[in-house]
Amino acid sequence: MKLNRFDHVNVRTANVEAMVEWYTRVLGLHSGKRPPFSFPGAWLYLGDHPCVHLVGVAKAQEGREPRLEHFAFRATGLKEFEDRLTREGIRYQRGVVPGFGIIQLNVWDPDGNHIHVDFAPEEEAATA
Repeated sequence: MKLNRFDHVNVRTANVEAMVEWYTRVLGLHSGKRPPFSFPGAWLYLGDHPCVHLVGVAKAQEGREPRLEHFAFRATGLKEFEDRLTREGIRYQRGVVPGFGIIQLNVWDPDGNHIHVDFAPEEEAATA
């Protein structure tokens, strides 16, 4: 067996509409076709690939620790993304992967899920 690529992450949420709005506004994903499941939800696409699957639940599961600490996207346009986060007042943390120089902008969706968006080190030099 050989893995080919990351396919998707499945996120359970009691806030489907707020999550769709955040992922489209902040990360630039877009809603797309979803199978006619018997439960609410949404599929959010990166290009033609549905990478975030939201599953609607009646209420948030309080006190339960997630098993998934974060998921990440590779991106270009560091300055534009950081400007967007600042302009919209979205809390984020900036980090650099030691020894690799990858720039990570860490954000949290409306349910508190941790996402980081990774940029090549060359993008930092281009904005200096």
